Amino acid sequence: MTDFPWPAGSATGIGSLPGTDIAEAQRIVLGELPDLPHLPELPARGPGAEILGRGAAFLVDLPVELYAGRWRVAGRPGHDLRRALDLLERDLDQMTEQAGDYTGTFKIQAAGPYTLAAGIDLAIGGRIMRDHGAVRDLTESLAEGLRAHVADVRRRLPRATVLLQIDEPSLPAALAGRIPTESGLYTYRRVEASTASTALRTVIEAVEVPVVIHCCAPDVPLDVVRSSGATAVALDLDLLEKLDPMGEALDAGLGLFAGVPQRTAPAGASPSAAVADRVRELWQRLGFPLAALPAQVVVTPACGLANATPATTRAALKAVREASLRLQDAAAS
Repeated sequence: MTDFPWPAGSATGIGSLPGTDIAEAQRIVLGELPDLPHLPELPARGPGAEILGRGAAFLVDLPVELYAGRWRVAGRPGHDLRRALDLLERDLDQMTEQAGDYTGTFKIQAAGPYTLAAGIDLAIGGRIMRDHGAVRDLTESLAEGLRAHVADVRRRLPRATVLLQIDEPSLPAALAGRIPTESGLYTYRRVEASTASTALRTVIEAVEVPVVIHCCAPDVPLDVVRSSGATAVALDLDLLEKLDPMGEALDAGLGLFAGVPQRTAPAGASPSAAVADRVRELWQRLGFPLAALPAQVVVTPACGLANATPATTRAALKAVREASLRLQDAAAS
């Protein structure tokens, strides 16, 4: 069996949490997800804390700014970028304070090249996605920035194993040619699967740590994920339609971060039991032995929890943690 860079029976969050208090968010994560905690993201703090603003903060020599409510490439660094960098620094300081002695695997997150290219405008107008040369430049810039970011986290958490999650919700649309132009009347030309694999591999090879590619959209391109060199894929189980590609990927040694939507548990049943049943059902349909599940599968909420209430957030994280323990016990019996 492949050795995975997380403890067997792990659960984790996708990244975003509600609220604006990073100290409290980090305490919640470390308390509820002790085997595989992550650096919380708090989009409610506004521009620079959401997926595009934070992702743009990692770009090297490619400054951005807000214009008419959208991020776009800027001529030089300005207030908007400084705010994004300041928010990131505060989060890292809080991570260092609370998890500086942590000895397990710690996950951090960042937007991937195609999600940034689909969401950030060129200075001359239109998304970066319109210019494939600009996408390559962005990819190289992101790879350099994330290499430095990972090195910083390693210095701050010297006893931990760093795991990077690359968020790519726009990747399926980019591959299918479904990214709309600014007018909404047309779409940008599709990205070849080999091109996308190369771009993701550029980032993965630069950071030199295990990488999980997260995509909470239908039609997750598992062939692209596998050929990029990623260690695992994170997805929403309810959006998984084709089981054969998933089975092939798992059989080839790809890890799975199994995202389970939170539902109301049947009367008398615990939420964690419902989550565990959903993961076990998929595993059995794929025909894999239950004994292999805890090592290869990490249980997560289906996506980020930025829009959840604090109580719902705690309940969701507790449910995935308890579900992972249930699955580990079942595999051992």
